[in-house]
Amino acid sequence: MDEPELHFLDCPDGGKGHRMAYWQWGDPLADHTVVCAHGLSRQGRDFDHLAKALIERAGHPVRVVCPDVVGRGKSDWLTDPHAYQIPTYVGDMLALLAHLKPKTLDWVGTSMGGLIGMGVCAHAHAVGAQVRRLVLNDVGPAIQWEALVRIGTYLGKPAQFESVQDAAQALWEISTSFGPHTPEQWMALSWAMVKPLLQGQEGFILHYDPSIAVPVRAMTREQAAQGEEQLWQLYDGLTAQTLLLRGTDSDLLSIDTAKAMMQRGPQARLLEFEGIGHAPTLIAEDQVQAVASFLLG
Repeated sequence: MDEPELHFLDCPDGGKGHRMAYWQWGDPLADHTVVCAHGLSRQGRDFDHLAKALIERAGHPVRVVCPDVVGRGKSDWLTDPHAYQIPTYVGDMLALLAHLKPKTLDWVGTSMGGLIGMGVCAHAHAVGAQVRRLVLNDVGPAIQWEALVRIGTYLGKPAQFESVQDAAQALWEISTSFGPHTPEQWMALSWAMVKPLLQGQEGFILHYDPSIAVPVRAMTREQAAQGEEQLWQLYDGLTAQTLLLRGTDSDLLSIDTAKAMMQRGPQARLLEFEGIGHAPTLIAEDQVQAVASFLLG
């Protein structure tokens, strides 16, 4: 399967509702479902390479589902920017699981997608599902304040590009922490990050709603500390087998937090990747193999 199928799901939000897009790879009737959730400003096509690898290496039918979190990719934008928060995203994912009805469910979450996964683990029973194995990619209950400040310096800023190649170069300038990538690998991660301007206009803009930055910029250090306490409570209640991935140069997930996650809650198994910051893109073979062996072993 060279390309995924694009589907849409209607999700409630207290208003008129919104549509969430998701990309589906593999066998739609497979008992084994893997949901891959992306980071804050990314989108579901980030997982193309991983999805193909999981399907090829599984040895059994598997369905890989990669949502565009609302406000990103092909999904609708919200009318209330303050609703761009984890509880909204968790609610959408529970609606997705109720629709998919997975028999065996695993979750791969990069950064924000990992936080969403923790929330899904806590509430999946409400829709008749349970996360068996959880991959947290460079994220945990404690997020370094300096990383939030760094992300806030570029998130939601207006940007227009003459070509996809220009966009890829601009994205690389704020993403070098992802670690070494060939030009082909980086273009594979970049083309879905932009969309054409309106008809009659030339050029490209970023795929996401700039308003996703509103809650990030509004957050105070005190609010971040309160959120950390709640996330630790959530993490301590996890029962899924948990694999924690970390770039050794990560400025978002500290090594102290990672070590605490090995001792608390599900007692995550930690794997680190040298020379990588926030966050591993799950394209390099050692990263793909780490996820595949954990989910398929």
